[in-house]
Amino acid sequence: MSSDVEAIRRFHGAIAGGKQWYVALLEAIGQWQSEEEILGGRRYRYLIDGEAFDWLLLAERLLEAVDGLIPEEERSALLLHNRPPTDITADAFKKYLGDARYPQYLNYFYGVTVERALALAVQEEIRKERHVAGYLKERENSEESFRRIYGEEEAVLLARFQKERRYRRVKSISLGELKEFTYWLFKYRVKHSDRARVASDTRKALDWLQRHGQSQRLFKGHPGAIIDT
Repeated sequence: MSSDVEAIRRFHGAIAGGKQWYVALLEAIGQWQSEEEILGGRRYRYLIDGEAFDWLLLAERLLEAVDGLIPEEERSALLLHNRPPTDITADAFKKYLGDARYPQYLNYFYGVTVERALALAVQEEIRKERHVAGYLKERENSEESFRRIYGEEEAVLLARFQKERRYRRVKSISLGELKEFTYWLFKYRVKHSDRARVASDTRKALDWLQRHGQSQRLFKGHPGAIIDT
């Protein structure tokens, strides 16, 4: 889209003009229109199911467009460790994303980030249970966590997801499809669980994020920063 080309042009110009690059990045994200694109043979899907906005993937795309203008350590800190180079207020973050994108951003946070954290939290519980029971060897806990959370085997749910999306049936999927699958699992869990269980699981996942040192990054500006707990 011409608006996306313009967003990149303005982003480049803002950095060259001395604006703090993270602020310029958020402004560019707010101007972006495309939901997905293919660039250099890679598919970038910024909006999952038309409702969950993967803003960090778009950040990666935009930073690639101004390669060489951003300090590499700051770029890596943002993309790999969720650490922006400067703090912004919750209201400012929401304003940059805009009224349309912000709810989609929350959908991604709860549907992908928190959903993944729930799986890790349950795996941690299983590991502790087995240790107390005397099973000292590390075991594969992901299948058990799937059964506890979703009531089904992972392979069964993955096959169902792939059939619904008409994706090729493979055991190994791309990172983009993994995000889609995770969001699909989130909606599946909400549909098949009562409200109390959904709330309890969400709390468990948020607690896991906090215990593992991600609460400041997730609740103070990046990427789930605007959510009060």
